[in-house]
Amino acid sequence: MRAVTDADGLRIEHPVRAWRQTGTLWRLDDLVAAADYLVSGDRPLASVAELREEVAMMGDARRRILDRALRDVRVGVRSPRETKLRLVLGRAGLPEPEINWALRDGSGRFVAELDLAYPRWRVAPEYDGRVHADDHRQFEKDGDRWDRIRATGWDHVRILNHHMRGDGREAVDRVRSALRRAGWSEAR
Repeated sequence: MRAVTDADGLRIEHPVRAWRQTGTLWRLDDLVAAADYLVSGDRPLASVAELREEVAMMGDARRRILDRALRDVRVGVRSPRETKLRLVLGRAGLPEPEINWALRDGSGRFVAELDLAYPRWRVAPEYDGRVHADDHRQFEKDGDRWDRIRATGWDHVRILNHHMRGDGREAVDRVRSALRRAGWSEAR
């Protein structure tokens, strides 16, 4: 792995190396969110394999937390809040959701891409950030999208910032309730 890379003529720390160096500075969820960002998008900045290689070269205190972060990295996540929601749900014992699930209607027509989805139970938890409320057009578009999702028989669980405060318990409770209504039960 190169230690530096070129970005528009500037020599900068390679993103994988920069991520590794944050290991003792950032909380676990922030490390996962940053790694999700690095390995996702149309032009990923790194692969999971590159992150693993970088961590494998280490012999310091950061290795342990970075190894933990790598266990939770998922390709395709589009926002740090989606990562946080996915992690909070998993820590609460809920099943791991699919990421960016293509929802189709009974005729096979595309309806929506769901940020997080439980296809078996037809539950779609999605984090809805402030930008969605501040942009009038986006707000209208989202409202129509939610109607289309519900019209296919899915339970769309809208998670807002205040649901994620603290340990995210309110978000977990909302998703857990939707899963239970759909027939999911917790293994004891």
